[in-house]
Amino acid sequence: MENCLFCKIIAGEIPSTKVYEDEDMIIIKDIDPKAKNHFLCIPKSHFKLLAEMTDEQSELLRRCFKKIPTLEKELELSGGYRLVINQGDDAGQSVFHLHIHILSGQKMGWTPA
Repeated sequence: MENCLFCKIIAGEIPSTKVYEDEDMIIIKDIDPKAKNHFLCIPKSHFKLLAEMTDEQSELLRRCFKKIPTLEKELELSGGYRLVINQGDDAGQSVFHLHIHILSGQKMGWTPA
């Protein structure tokens, strides 16, 4: 997408701190962390919502979820971690390219809104 921040990061047009990259995804450090360790797993195919996924994008997302736990050292996942996907404005989605927040490195509580 022409004006998508994450598409520009994937294309190398905007700098980021890459932790991992392959043909399916890029994992970067979040610039506004909400935990000691906060990374973003960004699929290289642009879509906003789970409800908008094609079958190919669904398979891509499956590969993302399978890859994350294999990066235990790089993402500092050993004590446990949280995965979050915000869906839409009310959920706090601020970049409209589906991405997975990976939070680790501290105990996390649950505080519903």
